[in-house]
Amino acid sequence: MDNKNIAARLAYWAEQTPHNIAVNHPERTNDGFKYIEYSFSQLEKKANSIAFYLKNNGVTKGQKILCFVRPKRDFSAIVFALFKIGSIPIFIDPGMGKKNLLKAIEQIQPESMIAEPEVHFISKLYRSKFRTIKNKFTTGSFKFLGTVKSLKDAIETEQVILEHLNDDDEAAVLFTSGGTGIPKGVQYTHSIFNAQTDILKRMFNLTSEDVDLPGFPLFSLFTIAMGMKSSIPFMNPSKPSQANPEFLVKNINDQKATFVAGSPAIWKGVAEYCLKNNIQLPTVKYLVMFGAPVNKEMHENFSKILTNGTTYTPYGATECLPVSNTSGKEILSLDIDQDKLNGTFIGKVIEENQVKIIKTTDDILNWDNVKELALGEIGEIIIHGPTTTKLYVGMEDKTKEAKIIDNDGKTWHRMGDLGYLDQNQNLWFCGRKTHRVNLDQESFVSSIPHEIPFMRIRGVNKVALIPAVNNQGKAALVIEKKKDVQNEHILKDIKAINEQIIREDIIKEYYQYKELPVDVRHNIKIDRVKLANMAKQGRLRELQ
Repeated sequence: MDNKNIAARLAYWAEQTPHNIAVNHPERTNDGFKYIEYSFSQLEKKANSIAFYLKNNGVTKGQKILCFVRPKRDFSAIVFALFKIGSIPIFIDPGMGKKNLLKAIEQIQPESMIAEPEVHFISKLYRSKFRTIKNKFTTGSFKFLGTVKSLKDAIETEQVILEHLNDDDEAAVLFTSGGTGIPKGVQYTHSIFNAQTDILKRMFNLTSEDVDLPGFPLFSLFTIAMGMKSSIPFMNPSKPSQANPEFLVKNINDQKATFVAGSPAIWKGVAEYCLKNNIQLPTVKYLVMFGAPVNKEMHENFSKILTNGTTYTPYGATECLPVSNTSGKEILSLDIDQDKLNGTFIGKVIEENQVKIIKTTDDILNWDNVKELALGEIGEIIIHGPTTTKLYVGMEDKTKEAKIIDNDGKTWHRMGDLGYLDQNQNLWFCGRKTHRVNLDQESFVSSIPHEIPFMRIRGVNKVALIPAVNNQGKAALVIEKKKDVQNEHILKDIKAINEQIIREDIIKEYYQYKELPVDVRHNIKIDRVKLANMAKQGRLRELQ
Protein backbone atom coordinates (compact mmCIF):
# COMPACT_ATOMS: atom_id res chain seq x y z
CA MET A 1 0.00 0.00 0.00
CA ASP A 2 1.79 3.14 -1.26
CA ASN A 3 -0.47 5.52 0.64
CA LYS A 4 0.49 5.21 4.32
CA ASN A 5 -2.59 7.13 5.47
CA ILE A 6 -4.20 4.91 8.14
CA ALA A 7 -7.62 5.85 6.67
CA ALA A 8 -6.71 3.86 3.54
CA ARG A 9 -7.48 0.76 5.59
CA LEU A 10 -11.09 1.88 6.08
CA ALA A 11 -11.42 2.46 2.33
CA TYR A 12 -10.04 -1.06 1.72
CA TRP A 13 -12.59 -2.74 4.00
CA ALA A 14 -15.43 -0.62 2.63
CA GLU A 15 -14.61 -2.15 -0.74
CA GLN A 16 -13.94 -5.70 0.46
CA THR A 17 -16.76 -6.09 3.02
CA PRO A 18 -19.14 -3.17 2.41
CA HIS A 19 -22.11 -4.66 4.27
CA ASN A 20 -20.25 -5.88 7.37
CA ILE A 21 -20.85 -3.81 10.49
CA ALA A 22 -17.86 -1.56 11.21
CA VAL A 23 -19.00 0.13 14.42
CA ASN A 24 -22.02 0.45 16.68
CA HIS A 25 -22.96 1.92 20.04
CA PRO A 26 -25.71 0.98 22.49
CA GLU A 27 -28.68 3.07 23.58
CA ARG A 28 -30.85 2.06 26.53
CA THR A 29 -34.32 0.62 25.99
CA ASN A 30 -36.92 -0.66 28.45
CA ASP A 31 -35.62 -4.22 28.25
CA GLY A 32 -31.95 -3.73 27.37
CA PHE A 33 -30.17 -1.97 24.51
CA LYS A 34 -30.61 -1.15 20.86
CA TYR A 35 -27.46 -0.75 18.78
CA ILE A 36 -26.92 2.17 16.39
CA GLU A 37 -24.54 1.10 13.65
CA TYR A 38 -22.57 1.87 10.49
CA SER A 39 -21.54 -0.74 7.96
CA PHE A 40 -18.07 -0.32 6.47
CA SER A 41 -19.51 1.32 3.35
CA GLN A 42 -21.66 3.65 5.49
CA LEU A 43 -18.73 4.57 7.72
CA GLU A 44 -16.55 5.30 4.68
CA LYS A 45 -19.26 7.51 3.15
CA LYS A 46 -19.88 9.31 6.45
CA ALA A 47 -16.15 9.92 6.93
CA ASN A 48 -15.88 11.30 3.38
CA SER A 49 -18.88 13.60 3.90
CA ILE A 50 -17.43 14.98 7.12
CA ALA A 51 -13.97 15.31 5.56
CA PHE A 52 -15.29 17.41 2.65
CA TYR A 53 -17.34 19.56 5.04
CA LEU A 54 -14.35 20.21 7.30
CA LYS A 55 -12.05 20.91 4.37
CA ASN A 56 -14.55 23.37 2.87
CA ASN A 57 -14.68 25.14 6.23
CA GLY A 58 -11.00 25.78 6.83
CA VAL A 59 -9.54 22.47 8.05
CA THR A 60 -6.35 21.60 6.18
CA LYS A 61 -3.60 19.00 6.04
CA GLY A 62 -1.26 19.34 9.03
CA GLN A 63 -3.74 21.36 11.09
CA LYS A 64 -4.15 20.36 14.75
CA ILE A 65 -7.78 19.61 15.70
CA LEU A 66 -8.87 19.30 19.32
CA CYS A 67 -11.40 16.43 19.62
CA PHE A 68 -13.90 16.12 22.45
CA VAL A 69 -16.44 13.71 21.00
CA ARG A 70 -18.40 11.03 22.85
CA PRO A 71 -17.43 7.47 21.92
CA LYS A 72 -20.38 6.65 19.70
CA ARG A 73 -20.44 5.53 16.08
CA ASP A 74 -19.82 9.08 14.78
CA PHE A 75 -16.62 9.29 16.82
CA SER A 76 -15.07 6.79 14.39
CA ALA A 77 -16.41 8.67 11.36
CA ILE A 78 -15.00 11.99 12.61
CA VAL A 79 -11.55 10.61 13.39
CA PHE A 80 -11.23 8.79 10.06
CA ALA A 81 -12.41 11.99 8.33
CA LEU A 82 -9.54 13.89 9.95
CA PHE A 83 -7.08 11.18 8.88
CA LYS A 84 -8.44 11.39 5.34
CA ILE A 85 -7.68 15.13 5.19
CA GLY A 86 -4.25 14.63 6.74
CA SER A 87 -5.10 16.87 9.69
CA ILE A 88 -3.98 15.95 13.20
CA PRO A 89 -6.59 15.06 15.83
CA ILE A 90 -5.65 15.86 19.44
CA PHE A 91 -6.98 13.42 22.04
CA ILE A 92 -7.00 14.55 25.68
CA ASP A 93 -8.64 12.40 28.35
CA PRO A 94 -11.17 14.66 30.16
CA GLY A 95 -10.74 12.44 33.21
CA MET A 96 -7.30 13.98 33.88
CA GLY A 97 -8.96 16.87 35.75
CA LYS A 98 -9.73 20.48 34.83
CA LYS A 99 -6.33 21.94 35.71
CA ASN A 100 -4.37 19.39 33.66
CA LEU A 101 -6.89 19.52 30.85
CA LEU A 102 -6.67 23.29 30.40
CA LYS A 103 -2.87 23.14 30.66
CA ALA A 104 -2.75 20.52 27.92
CA ILE A 105 -4.96 22.59 25.60
CA GLU A 106 -2.84 25.69 26.17
CA GLN A 107 0.35 23.73 25.52
CA ILE A 108 -0.75 22.07 22.27
CA GLN A 109 -2.23 25.24 20.69
CA PRO A 110 -4.89 23.62 18.47
CA GLU A 111 -6.12 25.51 15.41
CA SER A 112 -9.58 23.90 15.23
CA MET A 113 -11.94 22.07 17.58
CA ILE A 114 -14.65 19.44 17.11
CA ALA A 115 -16.60 19.02 20.32
CA GLU A 116 -19.89 18.25 22.01
CA PRO A 117 -22.07 21.37 22.60
CA GLU A 118 -21.25 21.58 26.32
CA VAL A 119 -17.51 21.79 25.58
CA HIS A 120 -18.13 24.89 23.47
CA PHE A 121 -19.95 26.48 26.41
CA ILE A 122 -17.01 25.64 28.72
CA SER A 123 -14.53 27.08 26.21
CA LYS A 124 -16.23 30.46 26.55
CA LEU A 125 -15.46 30.42 30.28
CA TYR A 126 -11.74 29.80 29.62
CA ARG A 127 -11.21 31.85 26.47
CA SER A 128 -7.48 32.32 27.01
CA LYS A 129 -6.85 28.56 26.97
CA PHE A 130 -8.78 28.15 23.69
CA ARG A 131 -7.48 31.35 22.08
CA THR A 132 -5.61 29.62 19.20
CA ILE A 133 -8.77 27.91 17.91
CA LYS A 134 -10.09 29.56 14.74
CA ASN A 135 -12.44 26.88 13.35
CA LYS A 136 -15.10 25.50 15.69
CA PHE A 137 -17.43 22.57 14.99
CA THR A 138 -20.10 20.94 17.11
CA THR A 139 -21.60 17.46 16.93
CA GLY A 140 -24.96 18.98 17.88
CA SER A 141 -27.40 21.28 16.13
CA PHE A 142 -27.19 24.46 18.20
CA LYS A 143 -24.67 26.74 16.45
CA PHE A 144 -23.96 29.27 19.19
CA LEU A 145 -25.12 32.37 17.30
CA GLY A 146 -23.16 31.44 14.18
CA THR A 147 -19.73 31.15 15.79
CA VAL A 148 -19.74 27.34 15.67
CA LYS A 149 -20.54 25.18 12.64
CA SER A 150 -22.42 21.89 12.95
CA LEU A 151 -21.24 18.61 11.46
CA LYS A 152 -24.91 17.82 10.96
CA ASP A 153 -24.71 20.16 7.96
CA ALA A 154 -22.26 17.83 6.20
CA ILE A 155 -23.88 16.72 2.94
CA GLU A 156 -23.72 13.04 1.98
CA THR A 157 -21.42 12.51 -0.99
CA GLU A 158 -20.19 9.69 -3.18
CA GLN A 159 -16.85 11.46 -3.62
CA VAL A 160 -13.78 10.08 -1.89
CA ILE A 161 -11.09 12.08 -0.15
CA LEU A 162 -7.85 10.41 0.92
CA GLU A 163 -4.74 12.56 1.24
CA HIS A 164 -1.58 10.75 0.14
CA LEU A 165 0.66 10.51 3.20
CA ASN A 166 4.08 9.08 4.00
CA ASP A 167 5.27 7.04 6.99
CA ASP A 168 6.61 10.02 8.92
CA ASP A 169 3.62 12.29 8.39
CA GLU A 170 2.08 13.26 11.73
CA ALA A 171 -1.20 11.43 12.39
CA ALA A 172 -2.36 12.43 15.87
CA VAL A 173 -1.35 13.68 19.30
CA LEU A 174 -2.34 11.48 22.25
CA PHE A 175 -1.94 12.90 25.72
CA THR A 176 -0.61 10.90 28.63
CA SER A 177 -2.75 11.07 31.77
CA GLY A 178 -0.14 12.90 33.86
CA GLY A 179 -0.43 10.23 36.54
CA THR A 180 3.30 10.48 37.37
CA GLY A 181 3.92 14.05 36.23
CA ILE A 182 2.36 16.60 33.91
CA PRO A 183 0.31 15.39 30.91
CA LYS A 184 2.39 15.24 27.74
CA GLY A 185 1.26 15.26 24.11
CA VAL A 186 2.74 12.22 22.34
CA GLN A 187 3.26 12.60 18.59
CA TYR A 188 1.97 9.66 16.53
CA THR A 189 2.83 9.18 12.87
CA HIS A 190 0.87 7.14 10.33
CA SER A 191 3.65 4.53 10.33
CA ILE A 192 3.17 4.04 14.08
CA PHE A 193 -0.60 3.56 13.72
CA ASN A 194 -0.05 1.12 10.86
CA ALA A 195 2.58 -0.81 12.81
CA GLN A 196 0.37 -1.02 15.91
CA THR A 197 -2.52 -2.32 13.81
CA ASP A 198 -0.35 -5.01 12.22
CA ILE A 199 1.27 -6.07 15.51
CA LEU A 200 -2.02 -6.29 17.45
CA LYS A 201 -3.62 -8.24 14.62
CA ARG A 202 -0.77 -10.76 14.64
CA MET A 203 -0.48 -10.93 18.46
CA PHE A 204 -4.09 -12.02 18.89
CA ASN A 205 -4.59 -13.70 15.52
CA LEU A 206 -7.52 -11.36 14.80
CA THR A 207 -9.63 -11.60 11.64
CA SER A 208 -12.57 -9.71 10.15
CA GLU A 209 -14.81 -12.32 11.81
CA ASP A 210 -13.87 -11.10 15.30
CA VAL A 211 -15.94 -8.59 17.27
CA ASP A 212 -14.26 -5.95 19.44
CA LEU A 213 -15.67 -4.37 22.62
CA PRO A 214 -13.22 -1.52 23.45
CA GLY A 215 -13.18 -0.21 27.02
CA PHE A 216 -10.74 2.45 25.75
CA PRO A 217 -12.41 4.19 22.75
CA LEU A 218 -9.28 4.85 20.67
CA PHE A 219 -8.65 1.10 20.42
CA SER A 220 -11.73 0.83 18.20
CA LEU A 221 -9.77 2.62 15.46
CA PHE A 222 -7.28 -0.26 15.33
CA THR A 223 -9.91 -2.98 15.11
CA ILE A 224 -11.93 -1.11 12.47
CA ALA A 225 -8.68 -0.81 10.49
CA MET A 226 -8.44 -4.63 10.74
CA GLY A 227 -11.92 -5.07 9.26
CA MET A 228 -13.47 -6.06 12.60
CA LYS A 229 -16.74 -4.87 14.05
CA SER A 230 -16.15 -2.51 16.96
CA SER A 231 -19.03 -2.45 19.44
CA ILE A 232 -18.61 0.45 21.86
CA PRO A 233 -19.72 -0.52 25.40
CA PHE A 234 -22.25 1.34 27.54
CA MET A 235 -19.87 3.05 29.98
CA ASN A 236 -17.98 6.27 30.66
CA PRO A 237 -14.44 5.53 29.44
CA SER A 238 -13.06 8.33 31.65
CA LYS A 239 -14.30 6.47 34.76
CA PRO A 240 -13.54 2.79 34.15
CA SER A 241 -13.88 1.78 37.80
CA GLN A 242 -17.52 2.95 37.71
CA ALA A 243 -18.51 0.83 34.71
CA ASN A 244 -21.66 -1.20 35.34
CA PRO A 245 -20.69 -4.89 34.97
CA GLU A 246 -24.27 -5.97 34.27
CA PHE A 247 -24.43 -3.63 31.26
CA LEU A 248 -21.02 -4.74 30.00
CA VAL A 249 -21.98 -8.42 30.19
CA LYS A 250 -25.18 -7.60 28.31
CA ASN A 251 -23.17 -5.74 25.61
CA ILE A 252 -20.73 -8.66 25.28
CA ASN A 253 -23.49 -11.23 24.95
CA ASP A 254 -25.66 -9.12 22.62
CA GLN A 255 -22.76 -8.55 20.22
CA LYS A 256 -21.08 -11.94 20.70
CA ALA A 257 -17.83 -10.09 21.38
CA THR A 258 -14.66 -12.13 20.92
CA PHE A 259 -12.05 -9.46 21.77
CA VAL A 260 -12.64 -7.22 24.80
CA ALA A 261 -10.11 -4.78 26.20
CA GLY A 262 -9.59 -2.03 28.77
CA SER A 263 -8.39 -1.12 32.25
CA PRO A 264 -8.25 -3.86 34.90
CA ALA A 265 -10.63 -1.64 36.91
CA ILE A 266 -13.36 -2.47 34.37
CA TRP A 267 -12.79 -6.20 34.36
CA LYS A 268 -12.41 -6.59 38.12
CA GLY A 269 -16.06 -5.62 38.49
CA VAL A 270 -17.10 -7.87 35.60
CA ALA A 271 -15.29 -10.87 37.14
CA GLU A 272 -16.94 -10.34 40.52
CA TYR A 273 -20.38 -9.95 38.92
CA CYS A 274 -20.01 -13.05 36.77
CA LEU A 275 -18.80 -15.24 39.63
CA LYS A 276 -21.54 -14.01 41.96
CA ASN A 277 -24.23 -14.73 39.37
CA ASN A 278 -22.68 -17.87 37.89
CA ILE A 279 -22.30 -16.26 34.45
CA GLN A 280 -19.85 -17.37 31.77
CA LEU A 281 -18.72 -15.51 28.65
CA PRO A 282 -18.34 -18.23 26.00
CA THR A 283 -17.85 -15.92 22.98
CA VAL A 284 -14.82 -14.11 24.44
CA LYS A 285 -11.51 -15.48 23.14
CA TYR A 286 -9.30 -12.60 24.25
CA LEU A 287 -9.84 -10.46 27.35
CA VAL A 288 -7.07 -7.85 27.28
CA MET A 289 -6.19 -5.79 30.36
CA PHE A 290 -3.69 -2.94 30.28
CA GLY A 291 -2.67 0.15 32.23
CA ALA A 292 -1.66 -1.45 35.54
CA PRO A 293 -0.33 -4.74 36.94
CA VAL A 294 -2.96 -7.50 37.10
CA ASN A 295 -2.88 -9.84 40.08
CA LYS A 296 -3.02 -13.61 39.82
CA GLU A 297 -6.51 -13.70 41.36
CA MET A 298 -7.94 -11.83 38.33
CA HIS A 299 -6.53 -14.42 35.93
CA GLU A 300 -7.85 -17.25 38.16
CA ASN A 301 -11.33 -15.70 38.28
CA PHE A 302 -11.55 -15.31 34.52
CA SER A 303 -10.30 -18.86 33.96
CA LYS A 304 -13.73 -19.88 35.36
CA ILE A 305 -15.64 -17.35 33.23
CA LEU A 306 -13.95 -17.52 29.81
CA THR A 307 -14.84 -21.05 28.72
CA ASN A 308 -13.31 -20.56 25.25
CA GLY A 309 -10.64 -17.95 25.90
CA THR A 310 -8.17 -16.46 28.33
CA THR A 311 -6.90 -13.16 29.70
CA TYR A 312 -3.97 -11.20 28.26
CA THR A 313 -1.86 -8.45 29.80
CA PRO A 314 0.18 -6.58 27.17
CA TYR A 315 2.72 -4.12 28.54
CA GLY A 316 3.36 -0.72 27.03
CA ALA A 317 2.65 2.99 27.31
CA THR A 318 1.16 5.79 25.24
CA GLU A 319 4.71 6.43 23.98
CA CYS A 320 5.27 2.83 22.92
CA LEU A 321 2.59 0.18 22.58
CA PRO A 322 2.79 -2.80 22.75
CA VAL A 323 6.18 -3.74 24.25
CA SER A 324 5.52 -7.28 25.50
CA ASN A 325 2.60 -9.62 26.10
CA THR A 326 1.59 -12.58 28.21
CA SER A 327 -1.57 -14.58 28.87
CA GLY A 328 -3.44 -15.67 31.97
CA LYS A 329 -2.81 -19.29 31.03
CA GLU A 330 0.93 -18.65 30.95
CA ILE A 331 0.91 -16.76 34.26
CA LEU A 332 -1.13 -19.46 36.04
CA SER A 333 1.27 -22.13 34.76
CA LEU A 334 4.39 -20.35 36.05
CA ASP A 335 6.27 -21.98 38.90
CA ILE A 336 7.01 -18.83 40.91
CA ASP A 337 8.79 -19.02 44.25
CA GLN A 338 6.43 -17.12 46.56
CA ASP A 339 9.31 -16.38 48.93
CA LYS A 340 11.26 -14.37 46.35
CA LEU A 341 10.74 -10.74 45.39
CA ASN A 342 9.96 -11.38 41.73
CA GLY A 343 7.80 -8.47 40.61
CA THR A 344 5.10 -8.91 37.94
CA PHE A 345 5.67 -11.21 34.95
CA ILE A 346 4.92 -9.34 31.68
CA GLY A 347 6.10 -11.91 29.16
CA LYS A 348 8.18 -12.04 26.02
CA VAL A 349 9.13 -8.85 24.23
CA ILE A 350 7.26 -8.44 20.92
CA GLU A 351 9.53 -9.67 18.12
CA GLU A 352 9.66 -6.27 16.38
CA ASN A 353 10.96 -4.57 19.54
CA GLN A 354 14.32 -4.30 21.25
CA VAL A 355 14.44 -3.90 25.05
CA LYS A 356 17.37 -3.06 27.30
CA ILE A 357 17.61 -2.76 31.08
CA ILE A 358 19.93 0.10 32.03
CA LYS A 359 21.28 1.56 35.25
CA THR A 360 18.64 3.72 36.90
CA THR A 361 19.12 7.46 36.92
CA ASP A 362 17.01 10.61 36.84
CA ASP A 363 19.58 12.35 34.62
CA ILE A 364 19.17 13.09 30.92
CA LEU A 365 21.10 10.40 29.03
CA ASN A 366 23.03 10.21 25.80
CA TRP A 367 23.97 6.85 24.33
CA ASP A 368 27.57 7.00 25.54
CA ASN A 369 26.57 7.06 29.22
CA VAL A 370 23.94 4.32 29.01
CA LYS A 371 25.04 1.37 31.16
CA GLU A 372 23.27 -1.87 30.27
CA LEU A 373 22.69 -4.25 33.19
CA ALA A 374 23.05 -8.03 33.34
CA LEU A 375 20.13 -10.47 33.26
CA GLY A 376 18.26 -10.46 36.58
CA GLU A 377 19.39 -6.96 37.59
CA ILE A 378 16.64 -4.38 38.21
CA GLY A 379 16.97 -1.14 36.29
CA GLU A 380 15.20 1.20 33.87
CA ILE A 381 13.38 -0.34 30.92
CA ILE A 382 14.14 1.29 27.55
CA ILE A 383 12.56 0.28 24.26
CA HIS A 384 13.09 0.74 20.53
CA GLY A 385 10.69 -0.51 17.88
CA PRO A 386 8.30 0.46 15.09
CA THR A 387 5.76 1.88 17.56
CA THR A 388 8.27 3.92 19.57
CA THR A 389 7.28 7.58 19.41
CA LYS A 390 10.00 10.21 18.94
CA LEU A 391 8.81 13.30 20.78
CA TYR A 392 6.37 15.17 22.99
CA VAL A 393 4.79 18.02 21.02
CA GLY A 394 6.03 21.41 22.18
CA MET A 395 7.93 19.93 25.14
CA GLU A 396 11.58 19.76 24.17
CA ASP A 397 12.80 19.35 27.76
CA LYS A 398 10.47 16.39 28.40
CA THR A 399 11.52 14.84 25.09
CA LYS A 400 15.19 15.04 26.13
CA GLU A 401 14.37 13.40 29.48
CA ALA A 402 12.47 10.50 27.91
CA LYS A 403 14.34 9.79 24.66
CA ILE A 404 17.84 8.50 23.90
CA ILE A 405 19.30 8.50 20.38
CA ASP A 406 21.76 5.67 19.75
CA ASN A 407 24.79 5.71 17.44
CA ASP A 408 22.67 4.52 14.50
CA GLY A 409 20.17 7.35 14.96
CA LYS A 410 17.46 5.11 16.45
CA THR A 411 15.18 6.53 19.15
CA TRP A 412 14.92 4.62 22.43
CA HIS A 413 12.11 5.49 24.83
CA ARG A 414 12.68 5.44 28.57
CA MET A 415 9.52 3.79 29.86
CA GLY A 416 9.82 5.36 33.29
CA ASP A 417 9.44 1.84 34.68
CA LEU A 418 11.78 -0.47 36.57
CA GLY A 419 12.17 -4.09 35.64
CA TYR A 420 14.54 -6.85 34.59
CA LEU A 421 15.02 -9.60 32.03
CA ASP A 422 15.29 -13.13 33.42
CA GLN A 423 17.47 -15.98 32.14
CA ASN A 424 14.81 -16.87 29.54
CA GLN A 425 14.59 -13.28 28.25
CA ASN A 426 11.18 -12.79 29.89
CA LEU A 427 10.42 -9.25 31.03
CA TRP A 428 9.39 -8.52 34.65
CA PHE A 429 7.84 -5.27 35.89
CA CYS A 430 8.98 -3.87 39.24
CA GLY A 431 7.14 -0.53 39.45
CA ARG A 432 7.47 3.06 38.31
CA LYS A 433 10.89 4.70 38.58
CA THR A 434 9.34 7.63 40.49
CA HIS A 435 7.95 5.15 43.03
CA ARG A 436 11.29 3.65 44.04
CA VAL A 437 12.50 4.21 47.60
CA ASN A 438 16.10 5.42 47.70
CA LEU A 439 18.09 3.87 50.54
CA ASP A 440 21.23 5.92 49.81
CA GLN A 441 22.83 7.60 46.80
CA GLU A 442 23.49 4.30 45.02
CA SER A 443 20.86 1.78 46.12
CA PHE A 444 17.06 1.67 46.07
CA VAL A 445 14.14 -0.74 46.40
CA SER A 446 11.39 -0.96 43.81
CA SER A 447 7.74 -0.94 44.77
CA ILE A 448 5.99 -3.94 43.18
CA PRO A 449 8.28 -6.81 44.34
CA HIS A 450 8.14 -5.54 47.93
CA GLU A 451 4.35 -5.10 47.88
CA ILE A 452 3.21 -8.40 46.35
CA PRO A 453 3.97 -10.60 49.42
CA PHE A 454 1.73 -8.46 51.63
CA MET A 455 -1.22 -8.85 49.25
CA ARG A 456 -1.55 -12.45 50.47
CA ILE A 457 -2.69 -11.25 53.89
CA ARG A 458 -6.37 -11.88 54.58
CA GLY A 459 -8.23 -8.59 54.76
CA VAL A 460 -5.67 -6.51 52.81
CA ASN A 461 -7.09 -4.92 49.65
CA LYS A 462 -4.20 -2.73 48.42
CA VAL A 463 -0.59 -2.11 49.44
CA ALA A 464 1.86 0.69 48.67
CA LEU A 465 5.55 1.13 49.46
CA ILE A 466 6.66 4.72 50.13
CA PRO A 467 9.67 6.42 51.75
CA ALA A 468 9.59 6.31 55.55
CA VAL A 469 8.79 9.56 57.33
CA ASN A 470 10.80 9.16 60.53
CA ASN A 471 13.51 6.76 59.35
CA GLN A 472 15.63 8.32 56.61
CA GLY A 473 16.81 5.85 53.97
CA LYS A 474 14.10 3.34 54.91
CA ALA A 475 10.63 2.46 53.60
CA ALA A 476 7.09 2.54 54.92
CA LEU A 477 4.14 0.34 54.01
CA VAL A 478 0.63 1.72 53.54
CA ILE A 479 -2.36 -0.63 53.37
CA GLU A 480 -6.00 -0.33 52.40
CA LYS A 481 -8.14 -2.87 54.21
CA LYS A 482 -11.02 -4.73 52.67
CA LYS A 483 -14.39 -3.56 53.97
CA ASP A 484 -15.57 -4.78 57.37
CA VAL A 485 -12.15 -6.20 58.29
CA GLN A 486 -10.72 -5.70 61.76
CA ASN A 487 -7.04 -4.95 62.45
CA GLU A 488 -6.20 -7.66 64.96
CA HIS A 489 -4.14 -9.96 62.77
CA ILE A 490 -2.97 -7.63 60.00
CA LEU A 491 -0.02 -5.91 61.67
CA LYS A 492 1.18 -9.23 63.09
CA ASP A 493 1.01 -10.85 59.63
CA ILE A 494 2.77 -7.89 57.99
CA LYS A 495 5.65 -8.06 60.46
CA ALA A 496 5.92 -11.82 59.95
CA ILE A 497 6.19 -11.43 56.16
CA ASN A 498 8.63 -8.57 56.58
CA GLU A 499 10.86 -10.82 58.68
CA GLN A 500 10.48 -14.05 56.69
CA ILE A 501 10.36 -12.84 53.05
CA ILE A 502 11.59 -9.26 52.81
CA ARG A 503 14.32 -10.06 55.35
CA GLU A 504 16.26 -6.91 54.62
CA ASP A 505 16.20 -4.08 57.16
CA ILE A 506 14.09 -1.83 54.90
CA ILE A 507 10.45 -1.44 56.00
CA LYS A 508 10.29 0.43 59.30
CA GLU A 509 6.88 2.12 59.37
CA TYR A 510 3.31 0.88 58.82
CA TYR A 511 0.29 3.01 57.94
CA GLN A 512 -3.30 2.54 56.83
CA TYR A 513 -5.63 4.68 54.74
CA LYS A 514 -9.28 4.07 53.95
CA GLU A 515 -8.88 4.30 50.15
CA LEU A 516 -5.49 4.55 48.46
CA PRO A 517 -5.45 7.21 45.69
CA VAL A 518 -5.30 5.89 42.11
CA ASP A 519 -4.53 7.28 38.64
CA VAL A 520 -7.15 9.19 36.67
CA ARG A 521 -7.02 7.19 33.40
CA HIS A 522 -7.20 3.56 34.47
CA ASN A 523 -8.50 4.08 38.04
CA ILE A 524 -6.24 1.33 39.37
CA LYS A 525 -2.56 2.38 39.55
CA ILE A 526 -1.78 3.53 43.10
CA ASP A 527 -0.46 7.10 43.32
CA ARG A 528 2.46 6.46 45.66
CA VAL A 529 3.86 10.00 45.25
CA LYS A 530 0.61 11.43 46.58
CA LEU A 531 0.64 8.92 49.43
CA ALA A 532 4.22 9.86 50.33
CA ASN A 533 3.21 13.52 50.55
CA MET A 534 0.22 12.60 52.70
CA ALA A 535 2.53 10.70 55.04
CA LYS A 536 4.83 13.72 55.39
CA GLN A 537 1.79 15.86 56.21
CA GLY A 538 0.70 13.44 58.94
CA ARG A 539 -2.49 12.46 57.10
CA LEU A 540 -1.92 8.71 57.35
CA ARG A 541 -2.87 6.76 60.44
CA GLU A 542 -0.36 4.34 61.94
CA LEU A 543 -1.36 0.69 61.67
CA GLN A 544 -1.78 -0.78 65.12
